[in-house]
Amino acid sequence: MRAVPPAILLAAALLSPAGAQDAPPDLRGVWSGVARSVVLGSGFHHPGTETEKDPPHVREVRFTYTVRGQDDRLVWGTFASPSYEEPFAWAISRDNRTVVGADTDGQHRLTILGPDQMEQCYTHSALSPTKSIVASCFLIERTAR
Repeated sequence: MRAVPPAILLAAALLSPAGAQDAPPDLRGVWSGVARSVVLGSGFHHPGTETEKDPPHVREVRFTYTVRGQDDRLVWGTFASPSYEEPFAWAISRDNRTVVGADTDGQHRLTILGPDQMEQCYTHSALSPTKSIVASCFLIERTAR
């Protein structure tokens, strides 16, 4: 009996359904959740008179993410609070659970928990135009497809 060359075994494993990448999840639609954020200063989504030199404060704000487009693992749209709306861009990792992205002044890291639920973690530094500092992790749920 002849041995199968390792290169053929590797090719068979990579081309088999088990070795193929699953399609990324479809994130299009409207997602919403209430963020409980620690905020130093004030900004577009956290308006006020506080500066980054004032003591930190905790704010609760409802955010709505509208995913307007998706091309394979690349996702884009807008997100809004009651006081401001801005664009975002996200990229879905090959594990189909991790999503990273950015908007005009901050960074997004999401974990897909189910077809209609994600944990959204958001930060931005004092390098943002408002000079505020924000950190938050919260659940968002799909409210429309």
